[in-house]
Amino acid sequence: MIHLDKVEVITPELLAPAGDFERLQVAVAFGANAIYMGGTAFGLRAAARNFDEVQMARAIEYAHERDVKVYITANIFAHNADLGGMTDYFRQVQKMGADALIISDPGVFSLARQAVPDMEIHVSTQANVTNYATALFWASQGASRVILARELSLAEIGEIHRKVDGAIALETFVHGAVCMAYSGRCFLSAYMNDRDANKGECANNCRFKYALVEEQRPGEYFPIAEADGRGSHILSSKDLCMIAHLPEMLAAGITSFKIEGRMKTPHYVAATVSAYRTAIDDFFVDAELYRSKISQYMSDLQKSANRDFSTGFYLDRPGGDSQAFYGKHSKTYDFVGIVKEYDAVSEIATIEQRNKFAIGDTVEFLRTSGEPFSQEIIEIHDIDGNVVEVARHAQQLLKIRVKEPVSAFDIMRTKMQ
Repeated sequence: MIHLDKVEVITPELLAPAGDFERLQVAVAFGANAIYMGGTAFGLRAAARNFDEVQMARAIEYAHERDVKVYITANIFAHNADLGGMTDYFRQVQKMGADALIISDPGVFSLARQAVPDMEIHVSTQANVTNYATALFWASQGASRVILARELSLAEIGEIHRKVDGAIALETFVHGAVCMAYSGRCFLSAYMNDRDANKGECANNCRFKYALVEEQRPGEYFPIAEADGRGSHILSSKDLCMIAHLPEMLAAGITSFKIEGRMKTPHYVAATVSAYRTAIDDFFVDAELYRSKISQYMSDLQKSANRDFSTGFYLDRPGGDSQAFYGKHSKTYDFVGIVKEYDAVSEIATIEQRNKFAIGDTVEFLRTSGEPFSQEIIEIHDIDGNVVEVARHAQQLLKIRVKEPVSAFDIMRTKMQ
């Protein structure tokens, strides 16, 4: 606990996404305090692998053994047909030991409150809580936390914090993809692809490339040009990144920093959790140390796939320059493998390959413990001891010698040319 501008703050929870069990393991290994994930129903990421009943129980047990909390998403906006089996599902989730449910819909909230009255419920950002009166309403219904709407400034969040006076905890997103629609309530996907974003089936239509059509000239498409000459993705928002503004978020009373990304790769989860874990820990050791390393944190984040970064609505209202842009992902490193195990005697690491790498490549290891290090690949063998010149086959197990110790879930990556 420290004092920040006369505001008493505690170390915030770092909340990470888990689209499947491997990503959960990676998030835990790189320092997340809590995980949010979905089951096979009732969540807003239907395209993620998600967790069936057996996988969910295993994931919760794995996380709890490492003192990490698990929150289960049930944040669809439900139609009548969606309600069947929901109360039984909530009871199953509680029996598995999940720490909280994340819910948007007031009716679903009511069913959960009746089915699992002792279980924590967090109100999803989809519920677009934008003021202290709404936050207090949810507190009166028994919610323990609200995940505030992304359309709020830090000044507004600070006022909510003062007005609720500890009645309910505040969580916000600190990093990741941002929806162009208000609190994610978008109908583009349903209209264009018959996939309901409010039931977890978003086709990401806002990320598409669009052109202009004049009604008297059907079939003639006029490009919407931007300065970079790469066309226009006029609905595609920049990614949120608040790593340079953690003190202001703490001063506003935010106690949980949430990373978006249940659809992202293990590399993205590792790099993002690692950067924010380091930044938070550095700040609570020495605020000046944190400030001196901001450019390093930003560089580390840019090694995995992101769009250009923005501070969203936190500091001011975003204009055209900060909200709409050419929406292609960029990164400075390719994810080429993940460490499965390490033999300290032989100094041999077993790598599960994810992308092509070869003898002579220089690779960097992002470690769960210790600073990253780089080395040249001198030799590669398959698990039968055969020499491999070029690793081409995704998820093949390979063995390489490493110059420093590594651990399971460490990420191996190569700098892009």
